[in-house]
Amino acid sequence: MERRDFMAMMLGAAAHGADERVRIAFLGIRHAHAWEKLRIVRESARWDLAGVWAEDEELRRKCEQAGVPALEERQLLEDSSIRVVAVESEVKDHARLARRALEAGKHVHVEKPPATTLGEFRALLALAARKKLLVQVGYMWRFHPSFEAASEAARKGWLGEIYLVRGTINTRVSAGERAKMAQFRGGQMFELGCHLIDQLVRLLGRPRKVTPVLGAHGRFADGLADNTVAVFEYRKALGVITSATLQPGAGRHRSFEVFGTNGTAVLRPIEPAKLEIDLAEAAGPYRAGVQAVTLAPYRRYEAEFEELAAAVRSGTGLRIKPEEEEMVQEAVLRASGMA
Repeated sequence: MERRDFMAMMLGAAAHGADERVRIAFLGIRHAHAWEKLRIVRESARWDLAGVWAEDEELRRKCEQAGVPALEERQLLEDSSIRVVAVESEVKDHARLARRALEAGKHVHVEKPPATTLGEFRALLALAARKKLLVQVGYMWRFHPSFEAASEAARKGWLGEIYLVRGTINTRVSAGERAKMAQFRGGQMFELGCHLIDQLVRLLGRPRKVTPVLGAHGRFADGLADNTVAVFEYRKALGVITSATLQPGAGRHRSFEVFGTNGTAVLRPIEPAKLEIDLAEAAGPYRAGVQAVTLAPYRRYEAEFEELAAAVRSGTGLRIKPEEEEMVQEAVLRASGMA
């Protein structure tokens, strides 16, 4: 089901409760994505922000200065009016805090990567299934219109037979952030490359083989795998994801390319969104030749929180099912040398 059809279905199913705000709280606020997600929730008519449990006193003061109620962890988990918990802590704490929220009977939005092992993530999904709760993983481009259009062109055969998917996502980070990422063998691939692995694997499915190359090539003594590549082998296709933390102006060069026997779909840059389709023969809505694709307005995190609120209100599931989440987690760990 395409994103536009799914969202129309979800919002329609929740129409009877359109005025009902879903009460949400944040369990942890240290992740780099946390503050923008907090802003999305505060601005939305679909959410009622109960407050935030902050990991330390400095973060607690920052919340209070921003007018966000600071809650104790126990207080947050025991409040029956809070239906959803967003886990936005450091990566090492994602699975532990998500489990606490599920045990307390809360639906969960958990920042990526959701766990450091496949076993702990499977345990989260099993717990959610037993309690009939939702788990949404925070990969930031799942509702991105460029990825959606490229995926549609691939799935509907407009690009022909897909033989290669290639993506690059680089950045520059501080010494403190490098130290946090260096805790994990996969380093940059685990922390950031996972966004593109999510897109690749949901498009092509479970790979037959994954080969990680985890280079530490920066002039640092922290051991971080900061120049990484992963090759994904399929029966009739290859996937190549690269992620490094050494590139100035990296955002302008982030890309995702889908190659087929009838043409290509190229996202470059990913933000602000730009998509180009190049076909040998006309297919679907696209003519032969090179063309820029007109895209809907997009804001990170907005659509996934809309989806989650609608699903909680209507009692329906999420577009991405637990089996697919598990497949993505397995691929991320394999690509990070952490399987």
